Amino acid sequence: MTPAKSPQTMKPATAAKKLGIYLPAAPRDFQDNDITREDFNALQENPPEWLAELRRTGPHPRPVVAQKLGVSISGLARGGVTEPLTTAEITELLQSPPEWLVAERSTMAQVRAEEKRVKEARRAKG
Repeated sequence: MTPAKSPQTMKPATAAKKLGIYLPAAPRDFQDNDITREDFNALQENPPEWLAELRRTGPHPRPVVAQKLGVSISGLARGGVTEPLTTAEITELLQSPPEWLVAERSTMAQVRAEEKRVKEARRAKG
């Protein structure tokens, strides 16, 4: 007989990253316990109110902040944004963008245009 398999689990930090939430803002129960694959899937399919609220209002982790602002994570660091931001703070930055944000968004647009050009050139060769 083979021993029973234990369920696949992930650390809270991994689950938070996959869910796009800032771990210290999550409930203590979520932070302190490993999450099974089954529990993780349930969180994705039917998010509890605390998860929906975190996704809606934040605070958001750097990758989510960068995506919402349209800049890279490095761009956030160059702009001096080192702490998680709430949705309200992100909206405020977008409504009256500081100089660093305008510059980083321009840089990101140039990078995306270059990536698109390279992709099209490869497709034309292939």
